[in-house]
Amino acid sequence: MAALAAQADALNARLAGLALPDGTGWLGAARAEAARRLAAMGLPGRRDEYWRFTEPTTLKAAEAAPAAIDRRVGAEAFAGIDCLRLVFVDGVFDAAASDDPALAGVEIEWLGRAGMADIHWAQGLYGALETDGQTPVPRPFAALNSAFASDGVLIRVTARVARPVSLVYRRKSDTSDVILHHCIKIGAGARLTLLESGPAAARFNSVLEVEVGDGAQFYHVRAQGRDPNRRAVTQVFARLGAAARFKSFTLTANGLLTRNEVVVELAGEGSVAHVAGAALGDGSFHHDDTVFITHAAERCESRQVFKKVLKNGAVGVFQGKILVRPGAQKTDGYQISQALLLDGDSQFLAKPELEIHADDVKCSHGSTVGAIDENTLFYLRSRGVPLKAAQALVVLAFLAEAMAEIDDPAIAENIRLRLESWLAEHDGAGAR
Repeated sequence: MAALAAQADALNARLAGLALPDGTGWLGAARAEAARRLAAMGLPGRRDEYWRFTEPTTLKAAEAAPAAIDRRVGAEAFAGIDCLRLVFVDGVFDAAASDDPALAGVEIEWLGRAGMADIHWAQGLYGALETDGQTPVPRPFAALNSAFASDGVLIRVTARVARPVSLVYRRKSDTSDVILHHCIKIGAGARLTLLESGPAAARFNSVLEVEVGDGAQFYHVRAQGRDPNRRAVTQVFARLGAAARFKSFTLTANGLLTRNEVVVELAGEGSVAHVAGAALGDGSFHHDDTVFITHAAERCESRQVFKKVLKNGAVGVFQGKILVRPGAQKTDGYQISQALLLDGDSQFLAKPELEIHADDVKCSHGSTVGAIDENTLFYLRSRGVPLKAAQALVVLAFLAEAMAEIDDPAIAENIRLRLESWLAEHDGAGAR
């Protein structure tokens, strides 16, 4: 009872500074339903099983803690990629800074405008995957998002789109508190690549719901960095049809607190879902990857590949689960989480899980943590490689398995260069 009361108190404090956005019709109904779900759950505390490694206090406070903007001049992530850019500033779409959203095979609308329509294709998607993702593990910050998000992008794809769509997040305020909700519907046989990057807010809550139709493909790459003071909780919910393909990769560098949740249901036979991430943390850095993949159909494949490099007291968390439902025969599930600790002060907390209710499956999971191998360093040093360069090479090699999940060579090279830049700024990742 005390825990329930604490959850309710935390929710009341968080809601004190919020109001349901204006809106009637389908969007207003979806928001009201999400608010009811949220009221039943409350907000999490450290006693909640899936939050025991991550302190959620700053995520549920009434106001966002001030976070100074990093004003270092640097290239915008994915700046060299030919893509369609949609820019949000402090959580509001900036049409002047964005490209023309007219793109063959893609229908793009904004959440607020679409919500005023009586009927809309997003009506069956907004909040629907988030609702399904609340079982068996409650995800209150996602319900809060569905209830209170005032902006976001709605994308419907009916063809194979060559140019990626890039969501660029910028901020001007040290206290911006942003809630964005995006919905993407990919029709049968269609294809889309979505990029996300930029310092969205002092505190950022985002939800991405993706429905991938039969034979469709969705590729997702995020770069979370250049913003050492941010706090963020992001949630991706995806449902895959038959022979569909979903691949998501996230690079996280810097940030005080980042929690990335990914919930995927392989609902159609022969579908494939790969979720990967690389995190680099130095000092006051807490990074949490929480992944839940459900195999609900036969002959499906999933991979979870997460690598973290931590130093100077940084903390990394991985919670990953593969659930194989009855009848989901011929499942192929793979999960690996590994951390490279560059000193004795950092820590990695892992909770890998398998729950299997079928008898003809191939599932495996593994988790390791360790330091840079001194023999490898000696080998490189003996061949004339300077210490910091040798350390950087070892770190890049360690992260290679996660980066291999990026299909597009140009995007993969962009991510590699960002990794090299971070390593250069942080003394080649060597312990201080």
